[in-house]
Amino acid sequence: MDRATQELLDRASALVEAAKRAGADASDAVVARSSGRSVSVRHGKVEATSSGESDAFSLRVFVGNRTASITANKVGEPADLAARAVAMARVAPENPFEGLADSALLAKNIRDLELVDTVEPDSGQLTRDALAMEEAALGVKGVTNSGGVGASAGAGGFVLVTSHGFCGQTLSSRFSRSCSVVAGDGTAMERDYDYTSALHFADLETSADVGARAGARAVRRLGARQAGTGRVDVVFDPRVARGIAGHLAGMVNGAAVVRRTSLLRDHMGQKIMRSGVRVSDDPLRVRGVASRPFDGEGVEGKALDIIEDGVLRNWLLSSASARELGLETNGRGVRAGTSVVPASTNFAIEAGDVAPADMIKTIKNGFYVSELFGHGVDFVTGQYSRGASGFWIENGELSYPVSGVTLGSDLLHMFAHLTPANDLDRRYGAAAPTLLIEGMTLAGK
Repeated sequence: MDRATQELLDRASALVEAAKRAGADASDAVVARSSGRSVSVRHGKVEATSSGESDAFSLRVFVGNRTASITANKVGEPADLAARAVAMARVAPENPFEGLADSALLAKNIRDLELVDTVEPDSGQLTRDALAMEEAALGVKGVTNSGGVGASAGAGGFVLVTSHGFCGQTLSSRFSRSCSVVAGDGTAMERDYDYTSALHFADLETSADVGARAGARAVRRLGARQAGTGRVDVVFDPRVARGIAGHLAGMVNGAAVVRRTSLLRDHMGQKIMRSGVRVSDDPLRVRGVASRPFDGEGVEGKALDIIEDGVLRNWLLSSASARELGLETNGRGVRAGTSVVPASTNFAIEAGDVAPADMIKTIKNGFYVSELFGHGVDFVTGQYSRGASGFWIENGELSYPVSGVTLGSDLLHMFAHLTPANDLDRRYGAAAPTLLIEGMTLAGK
């Protein structure tokens, strides 16, 4: 353990000790640290550079069934912060579900999940990467303008100390490259983008590949027109299919179930997808973009099948949400401001058996979605309505680009009529392969 990490652990431990002296029955302290640098370029010139680092301190105390949290950018005298937190807790309303995680569930041996890369590209390297992306994109025939290109590198993590004996630290690095370009001119312009992100610098896709794909995507959209209104089978490109995985992750979140703001709240143990479809969440995946050796309460999570053979099997749970549902936490608690709430980790709609091209070949008339717009998704009622663009499918092939249409359905129908392809890419916190969803409503001309 390096000196900087030990210093953070010492500060967190001092806060916990101060809370005990101030009268707290239990407490935990988190010190989060982040750092990063980024460069953006346009038309061969650097538009902006940034670099920074920050620490954030959080102390959560419990006095009986009452709790309070307090945060600060820096800690002066731990006793002062602890005294204020305990005073706040004593006048807070009682909540029988709040409290530290069960000590029996705390991580005993913190795993090395290979989340940190020691490579630290400087601003010069990031600038060269961004310029190479833009050059590759502008080199695509039909691309007429740059929408902005960026490269970034950073790291973030936290230490956690609890009054019932947990002490641990976790850190991960992050690198990214992104490129946005415009094709065409006048009233016939189209924009598109591409990006890559990874925990390890060597795992990034090359600048040339990212730029070339962004350019090709934009050019392919030229000449878009509306499609006719009707019910169609819709194929979601993985880039937008990840959004459907994200919707599902929100609906199986234990906090949403407790608040009764999830359409799936009464569907545990029921079949909501086709036989053979599986949805997983795994916090311990080596080099997983959302992996963590322990959660925000010190609990080591385990791989779960959220949906198994089409049947809903698990919620994502923190200690408080689990207690309120009469269950046990599965290590999905994360720090969100002054609270601990459940969240997904490496959440994925698992791959099926069919290749995307073969999936498209089965469709006589349909819609291949490459981009979605708007926020018309209601997790309580299940209503789904979003603007979309992509390509019309005709006799099993992508025929012409489509824009200016709206897709409508309800989430239960979408889940029940979903077929995953075999091209799952796990490099995202919410991942999905190409998805076919039958019988959606397309509103066009």
